Amino acid sequence: MSYYLNSEHHLDPGPIYVRESGQLHMVSLALDGVSSLQQPRPFRLFPKGFSVELCMNREDDTAQKEKTDHFIFTYTREGNLRYSARSLFSLVLGFISDNVDHIDSLIGFPEQIAEKLFSAAEARQKFTEPGAGLRALQKFTEAYGSLVLCSLCLRNRYLVISEKLEEIKSFRELTRLDLSCCKLGDEHELLEHLTNEALSSVTQLHLKDNCLSDAGVRKMTAPVRVLKRGLENLTLLDLSCNPDITDAGIGYLLSFRKLSCLDISGTGLKDIKAVKHKLQTHIGLVHSKVPLKEFDHSNCKTEGWADQIVLQWERVTTEATKPRKVAVSRKASPYFYRKRVLEEASRKCPLADTHMNSSGKLQFYKEKALDCHDPLLKREGASSHEAKKGKKRVFEESEKEQNNSSQSSKQKYVCLTVEDWDLLNSY
Repeated sequence: MSYYLNSEHHLDPGPIYVRESGQLHMVSLALDGVSSLQQPRPFRLFPKGFSVELCMNREDDTAQKEKTDHFIFTYTREGNLRYSARSLFSLVLGFISDNVDHIDSLIGFPEQIAEKLFSAAEARQKFTEPGAGLRALQKFTEAYGSLVLCSLCLRNRYLVISEKLEEIKSFRELTRLDLSCCKLGDEHELLEHLTNEALSSVTQLHLKDNCLSDAGVRKMTAPVRVLKRGLENLTLLDLSCNPDITDAGIGYLLSFRKLSCLDISGTGLKDIKAVKHKLQTHIGLVHSKVPLKEFDHSNCKTEGWADQIVLQWERVTTEATKPRKVAVSRKASPYFYRKRVLEEASRKCPLADTHMNSSGKLQFYKEKALDCHDPLLKREGASSHEAKKGKKRVFEESEKEQNNSSQSSKQKYVCLTVEDWDLLNSY
């Protein structure tokens, strides 16, 4: 060692540590030889802020984030850092959710894993990304249909419709759709999409206050009248607060044979008595003297895996269109607040009150649906009542069997058993 230290031509080996009497000392080198031993310094295997840097997930450093994503960091009671490796299933799930738009197809994929994959991609906000979000959403909707979304409420959300129209059109097998107070008009692309076969499963449709006219109603009912497809399964329709719909437009609605609830309040009808008679004789709809609860918009809600995605879309669109804060003077403040009140009032469908006073509530229901409340039925014998109940029970059972068979024929995904699920979670 002395030869190495006294040699003139040697490379700098760096600090040299010597253990003496159980303590670690560092030997410093000088040009003329070895200096005296310095004061003992505490030995550190890692830098001071190593544990802090290891726990931090810095967005600008992808390599650091990839390192920490594989571990779960916690602290013991003594304050020591403790980490454990994530399961293989969670690692694979995270990797696929980060690249979910590159999946070829999910048809035949187990439903339970697909739901977890959808939630992981939603947590990473992959569906809000332009382009990639649409491709990822289409993979899920074509494989799982109503599980992704069975009911969609876009009431007063015209900005979401204009910004995310292609994403909304990708939803298949919707049963309830609320587009109230969106001011779409007759030529909107979404109304044309309603007549597509992808939305033939819609049974409840709310189009209140959408600036519709007879031309829009004619386009909406054309596939049903001519080709016997489109909205042929529609049972509830709300066309209230559309003053440009006249008696001629109501005539197009007679092609909806399964319609059991209809609201045409606030429309531009001239001969209301003739319209009532036409609806009753052709499709069996009777005018209701009391408001129907089916049109209070409480039943139509966003339901399915993608319910939070719609909220994310709304938040992104509102933040993008939010005006900048401008200093308002004292003279301009009354005008500013009056303008805001008018804007809020316009969002509440003002046509609902003005047209209700002139023509009244024009809500219709299927007469057979309320036969059980008729007092004349109470006078009938118990035998006839039991016979009707038996027929109704047989009809409901046959209807359930048909629904189950149709659902099983359309089912494209596979459900895992309990044993398979436990085995998957063991990895």
